[in-house]
Amino acid sequence: MSLPSQERRELLALARQAILAAVHRTPPPDTLRVSPALTPPSGAFVTLQQGGRLRGCIGQVESAEPLADTVAHCAVAAAMEDPRFTPVRAEEIADLEIEISVLSPLAPVRPEEIEIGRHGLIVSRGRTRGLLLPQVAVEFHWARERFLQETCRKAGLEPSAWQDPAVRIEAFTAEVFSEADYRTEQHAQASD
Repeated sequence: MSLPSQERRELLALARQAILAAVHRTPPPDTLRVSPALTPPSGAFVTLQQGGRLRGCIGQVESAEPLADTVAHCAVAAAMEDPRFTPVRAEEIADLEIEISVLSPLAPVRPEEIEIGRHGLIVSRGRTRGLLLPQVAVEFHWARERFLQETCRKAGLEPSAWQDPAVRIEAFTAEVFSEADYRTEQHAQASD
């Protein structure tokens, strides 16, 4: 799925509204009137950055809910429930940078088929599961094997576990966009 620019902006605005509502304890935004492109079910992750550093990241790999609802729920969870961080406070909201990753369905993948920058990974054995988004490998300049090792670590497995036939490796792609994409676009239009 490739979302047009207008729908991407709509999702980013919805995520920000959902965070504002959660922090201020007001009713959540209405997702019933969103663009029809945002109503099919889809998995998504919402990542929050503050000053270039991670401030929260929560997602759903698969969802039976419309994409707009998934994004709204994940935005609130990233801001308020990520166990690695304290909940976002009202005075922090203006400094948050929101990034959304809309996920494709999962598919089994062989290690040699993994494409850095294109695939996100899920490594699982039994109930243990770890996930890394496609942009993580790019950000850290990881090669394919390192990406597999780090996904294993995220699952709480030994780094070489991906070589075990009992370990399941699945891939997905993600359409990734952020508020920064549109600030740059607005700045370019203003300077024309």
